[in-house]
This record gives sequence, C-alpha cells and structure tokens, in this order.
Amino acid sequence: MKPTAYIETTVISYLTARLSNNLIVAAHQQITQEWWEKSLKYFSPFVSPIVLDEASKGDQEAAKLRLEKVKNFPVLKITPEIKILAEKYFSSLPIPEKAKADTYHLAIASWHKIDFLVTWNCSHLANGFIIRELKRINSDLEIKSPEICTPEELMEVFK
Repeated sequence: MKPTAYIETTVISYLTARLSNNLIVAAHQQITQEWWEKSLKYFSPFVSPIVLDEASKGDQEAAKLRLEKVKNFPVLKITPEIKILAEKYFSSLPIPEKAKADTYHLAIASWHKIDFLVTWNCSHLANGFIIRELKRINSDLEIKSPEICTPEELMEVFK
C-alpha cells in the first residue's frame, strides 16, 4: 500500500505558477514540478475542501489550472471533530488569524491519519517549532501526527 500524502495548496501553486524571478521560489517551483512528475506516483494523494477553496481564489485562469491538477484526488471530509481539533491547534500554536486555515490543514491530515503533509509553507506548517508542538498536542490526544515536509524532502527516496 502506498503512503498517503495530503497535498497542501502551496505545492499546487508552486506547480502551476509562472516561473518566479526570486531564485529560491524558482528553485522550489522546479523541485515541485520534478516531484510531481517523478515521485507523486509513489503516494496516494489527497486534498481537502480547504485546499480546493484556496486553490480556486485569485486569477481565474490560474485557479482553473490549479484545480485541474488535483481534480482526480480524493477530497478528505471536514468533520465536527476536525473543526474542534483545528480550534485546539489555533489556540495552542503560534499561527496568526490570517493563516487560520493552516490549522485545518494540520487537523485534516492528523484526523485522517495521513502519512505526509506536503507543503512549501515553512512559516506555519513545515516549521520545526510548529511540528514539535503539533506532535506534543497529538501525542496528548493520542492522534497520529503526519510527517510535515516539502516535496524536496520526499523526492530523493524514489530516485
């Protein structure tokens, strides 16, 4: 059985965006494209209604392309328990109000026992402090924590 991967919105955005002038962002975009083409097949990918909502915002042509990339991925449900868990994360983690949706990404991946949460959001998701605190909270609640990582961290294993 393939490991499961929750594909967070930043990955889809990096995959479909025009090449950035910022060298670091451009490198992340290239890594994302390579990961998508060569490594994604080794995972069972999932998204959520939050991902679909975020991906549908902004320029309509860009949104259409983002949604096209994930149209065949199963969509994980948001249950009442996930809403409670997201609120717990929001009150416990240093995530600002404007990024509250990130607590839902964490809650959805945790509640559904997803193996990997794949993201380029290193401020609120792939952040050492957030990961440590998430593992502590989930351990207390006896919930499995997903491995939170970038596409780059999941690429080398399959070369």
